[in-house]
Amino acid sequence: MRKILLPIACFFSIALLNVRETHAQDTVTRTSTLIAPPLFSGNQGFRTWSIGLHAGMLAPFAAVGGKNDFSKWLPTLGYGGYIKYQVSHGFGLQLDLLKGTLKGNNEKMLAGALPVTPFQSFKTELNWAASFSGVVTLGNINWSQLHTAIQPYISIGGGAVNYNPTTVSYTGTSVNFKPDGSLTAFYVPFGLGIKANLSPGMNLDLGYTMAWVDADNLDGYYKAPYLGDKFSYAHIGLEFALGKANKPQLARHNAPAQLAQNMKDQNDAMRASLAASEERYNQRLAEINALRDDVSRMKMDSDGDGVSDYFDKCPNTPKGVKVDGAGCALPVAAAPVKDTIVNVHNTYIITEEDKKIVNEAIRNLEFEFAKSTIRPRSFPYLNRVADLLVKKGISLKLGGHTDWIGSDEANMHLSKDRAESVKNYLVSQGASRARIEAVGYGESQPIASNKTASGRQKNRRVEFTLY
Repeated sequence: MRKILLPIACFFSIALLNVRETHAQDTVTRTSTLIAPPLFSGNQGFRTWSIGLHAGMLAPFAAVGGKNDFSKWLPTLGYGGYIKYQVSHGFGLQLDLLKGTLKGNNEKMLAGALPVTPFQSFKTELNWAASFSGVVTLGNINWSQLHTAIQPYISIGGGAVNYNPTTVSYTGTSVNFKPDGSLTAFYVPFGLGIKANLSPGMNLDLGYTMAWVDADNLDGYYKAPYLGDKFSYAHIGLEFALGKANKPQLARHNAPAQLAQNMKDQNDAMRASLAASEERYNQRLAEINALRDDVSRMKMDSDGDGVSDYFDKCPNTPKGVKVDGAGCALPVAAAPVKDTIVNVHNTYIITEEDKKIVNEAIRNLEFEFAKSTIRPRSFPYLNRVADLLVKKGISLKLGGHTDWIGSDEANMHLSKDRAESVKNYLVSQGASRARIEAVGYGESQPIASNKTASGRQKNRRVEFTLY
């Protein structure tokens, strides 16, 4: 017995040490190469087929007890293999093959005396034992890991065992129970054990199987009350998963851990999205506050001369002093001599060249989107209009218009503000404020259809009228 148990115990200890070392590295190295299929996607992404080889101790008894025809069982070597298909995470189907020898004798005393029997010992050759079983995985150790290291299991099934028993009488006579062949009987195997992962494709298998035979001649001895004989098999072996190396074993895969990881990934993605949205909101808020500051500066008129500080080139003008569009004081004309008649002639002619300058300014007048801020590219054209107004003393009427997008009130304010913005710029270039009139008409005077983009573009305009 020691010759059988000692190598098995050594192999068992070395294998367990390997399991601990392998599992410690599993989540860092090996499992990083495994591709976990999406949940509820079936078994296509897993390795479901496996084969196993094992060896261990055979004995003509069962751990749960019961009748034995011989008082002492002797451990012997058994070996076998199996092929398994994993139907789901917790259930598989397994075809087992086993071969070995069963031995026993009557050297053990019962109630202080040797048993009354005609046989001293027996030896049965198990030519083969084949069974088909269902295997249930009870649970996985360490549920926090996606691919668990240890899986306890139980199995039950049915099959056939083929054997040749030989008995030895107390006189030393050896009797072959079936000299002309072998016997075959139905048997029921019940097993339990654990599987420990050694690598993504290999498991250590430690198990114990009890088998009940539907015959009372497994040991070559019919003995009342003629109940079926039994045997057991304690084994250690290796299981090899078949299939692509990047697929995980279905029995090892921990679906609850994958679900928890998926939920964590979704939560992390949602947090990142919320953080990005908050950052964009803060950026937009900063832009709005900066725009408000710009508007406040443009509206501020510290010296009260009617020209905002943004355009005022002559700040701190005394109160009551008339100023031009740049905020500078106008020259004061000398008082006429008494009884002197002053004739003012404001005769001027608007030429085609003057109209061309105005038309070019209209075509090239651009504002920031939904704002009254003039874009810098329009300044050179407005400068020519301002120069025309200064040189000829011509009066100008500015009419602001919008399309129909937005409320009536908002469009009216926008059209008025754009006309005033053009007026302020012309005044800043030297034109007389008194000779420029700025009016807003909103969306009330379209020149094209507001139902098309090109029509709305034409309706967004500032009209220049010289007189």
